[in-house]
Amino acid sequence: MTYTSAPDQTPDEQPGTGLRSDAERNRDRILAAARHLFATEGLGVSMAAVAREAGVGKATLSRRFATRDDLINAVFADRMDAYATAVTQALADPDPWHGFAGYIHAVCAMQAADRGFADVLTMTFPAAKALEARRTEAYNGFLGLIDRAKATGHLREDFTSQDLVVLLMANAGVINAAGDAAPDTWQRLVGHMLRSYAAPDAPLPPLPDAPPPTALYRAMVRLSRPRTS
Repeated sequence: MTYTSAPDQTPDEQPGTGLRSDAERNRDRILAAARHLFATEGLGVSMAAVAREAGVGKATLSRRFATRDDLINAVFADRMDAYATAVTQALADPDPWHGFAGYIHAVCAMQAADRGFADVLTMTFPAAKALEARRTEAYNGFLGLIDRAKATGHLREDFTSQDLVVLLMANAGVINAAGDAAPDTWQRLVGHMLRSYAAPDAPLPPLPDAPPPTALYRAMVRLSRPRTS
């Protein structure tokens, strides 16, 4: 007997069983492919490239993730959880300035570890409801972190939450520009930016070393090469 799907079911579904095992494997392959491409190339990769990397057809990709925002929401859900958790941990630090500085470094390190996430933190995805809810949660926690750090006298009074957005944009640019040629360059940027946020008597760790000139030169050469599709 041949099974015929009901009108409201996709070919990957059966009554009472949800996704078939092969459909689940396809979803896992799509997510793994998207994570790899987003992490190494950023969010600029096409949905077609994700499908090719996963070894599935465009129709299969569309059934699992109808929109780009749906895919981004699924790929970065765990990273956004970590992003929100980072501010919770910073708020629990008994030294508010230390918690603030640690949070800045932690978030920038998350960007450095994943080029796609570096982009996610500087964009909005209105259709990705869960992702945006976690972003809002983290933002509200960061506002409290600012107030606590200012109360210690160690964070400049003119620091605003917008300054974090500017830093994340700058850090994403440095990460993308430096690439594998000078991968630790972002730490130098963050060290300088923390010094610009700090009041004169705020304790600060040593400034990270500047990237070697040869590493920056390789990064500049890389940027000058035309990109291939």
